[in-house]
Amino acid sequence: MLFAFVLALVALAPSFQSHAGGLIICHDVRILPHPPHPHPPIIIPPRPWPRPIPHPVFAPLELRSQKVTVKIENQVAHTTVEQVFYNPNPRRQEGTFLFPVPKGAAIEKFQMEINGKLQKAELLDAKKARKIYTDIVRSMKDPALLEFAEQDLFKVRIFPFEAHGTKRIKLTYDQVLKNDAGLVGYTFPLSTAKYSAKPIQNLSINVELVSKVPLKAIYSPTHDVEVKRTGSKKAVIAFEGKGVRPNSNFTLYYSPKQKDINVNIIAHREGGDGYFLMLAAPGVDAAKGKATEKDIAFVIDTSGSMAGNKLEQAKKAFQFCVANLNDGDRFEVVRFSTETDSLFGGLKKASSGNRKQALDFIRDLKPIGGTAINAALIEALDLKPEKSNRPFLVIFLTDGRPTIGITGEGQIVKNVGAAAGKTRVFCFGIGTDVNAHLLDKITEETRASSTYVTPNEDIEVKVSSFYTKIKEPVLANPKLKFPEGIRVSKLYPSPLPDLFKGEELVLVGRYKGKGKGDVLLEGTLAGKKTQFEFPITFPAKADHSFIPRLWATRRVGYLLDEIRLHGEKKEIKEEVTQLARRYGIVTPYTAYLIIEDEKRRGVPVAQRTLRNFEADRDVLAQAKAQYDALKADKAGNQAIGSARANKLLKEAKSYHASASSNREAQQANFGFRGELAAGGIPAPSSSVSGGGTQFYARGRLSANGQRGQTRTVSQPMRYAAGKNFTQNERCWIDSTVQTAEAAKAKRNRVAFNSDAYFALLAKEPKAAQWLALGRNVQFVLNGTIYEIFEETKNEKN
Repeated sequence: MLFAFVLALVALAPSFQSHAGGLIICHDVRILPHPPHPHPPIIIPPRPWPRPIPHPVFAPLELRSQKVTVKIENQVAHTTVEQVFYNPNPRRQEGTFLFPVPKGAAIEKFQMEINGKLQKAELLDAKKARKIYTDIVRSMKDPALLEFAEQDLFKVRIFPFEAHGTKRIKLTYDQVLKNDAGLVGYTFPLSTAKYSAKPIQNLSINVELVSKVPLKAIYSPTHDVEVKRTGSKKAVIAFEGKGVRPNSNFTLYYSPKQKDINVNIIAHREGGDGYFLMLAAPGVDAAKGKATEKDIAFVIDTSGSMAGNKLEQAKKAFQFCVANLNDGDRFEVVRFSTETDSLFGGLKKASSGNRKQALDFIRDLKPIGGTAINAALIEALDLKPEKSNRPFLVIFLTDGRPTIGITGEGQIVKNVGAAAGKTRVFCFGIGTDVNAHLLDKITEETRASSTYVTPNEDIEVKVSSFYTKIKEPVLANPKLKFPEGIRVSKLYPSPLPDLFKGEELVLVGRYKGKGKGDVLLEGTLAGKKTQFEFPITFPAKADHSFIPRLWATRRVGYLLDEIRLHGEKKEIKEEVTQLARRYGIVTPYTAYLIIEDEKRRGVPVAQRTLRNFEADRDVLAQAKAQYDALKADKAGNQAIGSARANKLLKEAKSYHASASSNREAQQANFGFRGELAAGGIPAPSSSVSGGGTQFYARGRLSANGQRGQTRTVSQPMRYAAGKNFTQNERCWIDSTVQTAEAAKAKRNRVAFNSDAYFALLAKEPKAAQWLALGRNVQFVLNGTIYEIFEETKNEKN
């Protein structure tokens, strides 16, 4: 489903001609030479060279704001789009507003007044629309519109568009959404906003979801959205961005209730082994009347290093947790420094009196002494009753390394593993002096997770937010069994975590085989062993192209953690390198591996993935230092940075997680002081901008100890239709061109804008998104390397 805008505008001059289809184009509009002329014509916006993201010459306007309001009720989506355009040119403009129509959509209302008159729009079928797109490409020599070549088209004439004026456009359309294996999907073509001459100042998407039956999973694979549920049958999904240039469409999936817990699968397969994504969601209604009662131990470090704001925030966080215990829960509070001290001496019911006693105990804690981590953990784990079906959780908070009693990392992990059984130990590391290897190995051993709170973050917010999510367990110790004939592998997360009320499990993996069958989900629900069966299909062919990249992102995170915690192995390092290059997963650690691998293999410079980084010795040295720290550092800024960065990859719900991971890893170079927030590295909320990756190269220390200015170094990259492209000089190059298989492939050189070029587009519609990248592109398709090139005058002659 696609919906897009394009404004093709020209200055009012006597050389205008109206082409077929009504698109108005100026005869002298042309692509600028490289580098661009310092004084371009007014209708062509200035474009830096080399440019990280190509901006079409037909879009000299600015999209100032875009507001998308959606109401989805019983699988029917009602979408309203409000856009405000600005004409930055000093003269009046004339043009045509075009947009491809979503499949099955009915345009309900289009509003744009010019001189007090409501403009009429015309609907063109896909054949006529394709001719308009190709005419634009032929005349303006910019292929960016080709990605919409297979869509019907809606168009309206715009005249006049006054100099330095704004134009407000409002459009409403309805569509019936498709249910795919129990998941209902909605897509809004946000990527069309990349044709704005400048980033969008204000972007908002608000989706109101209403269902007759309770809602289970609500998931976006493309954006980090905020989900607010109001009851079991309603939810609001929101996304906001400022100063962004979206490079991907907005996609949302949701599942109406089938059982207490829903399990839904979607897949991607083009040949060979497939990829699948499973959503398991209890929703907010699953625990009604049958909440799983839990036992929980709160373990807090009160050593001398916790003095001051750290301990005060930690105390408030644990007080919040105690105040929000469920009535049927049992709990204990353990504080430790040189020795350990328990409040009750055993698990007690969460009665009002016991809660008050615990709140007073926590309030009176004082910082003094050393750090007896082993003793504190063993005391907490010994609280678990021998015969109990309740989930037992430990929330462990410390800011240091073990200094009292058993201090060896290996022995502590071994002791915890022997005592834990099915207990989950969730660790919070405060500051940067904690042993991240120790905490992560403990959580690895107990099927839990670690969270690190840096000096500029609030401990209370981090801990209370985490506790809110795990407050109500629904399914403990889950296990999956797949139907005969289907072999699944490389599942992430692995092992499966417990399911909690209002949360969903997003599982990705690979599969062999095909066919229908039942997947069996086992676990403990409300204290009883329970099984659920769900009919699923593993198809021989399916197209959800975001799944392989999401799977690769998580696998890279797990493999990097394997290197970090258990040492580097050749086969692991090689797999990280291959996946990161193929799917555009760039962090300081993967960047160094990619650069070293391509040097070793003698890949031609023009085909290298991170050519700009490789050419900058400061960036290269920084990437090497961070990769070496990944392998060696157990505590300190780099150790915490790599732990947090890898966790973002391992828990990725969208493929934009690699941008957040990259930023997190580089924050470690600045002591987590927030120095990256102002400029270079995109913040996670703005990672939708896409288009490449950036590194901060720290200035070198001079003789007098002063550090030089920090520089931002960019490497243009784009992921399109299952392929990762990097821009070297003028050419966009598919990452698979440099592989051994491609070295044996035949080559086919095709001149941009030639008859052969459009014949290739007609024969291989899938190539449209790759051709749309620019006039010089190389990609592998069906065993052939296609080299799209812009002919020079000599070549034409």
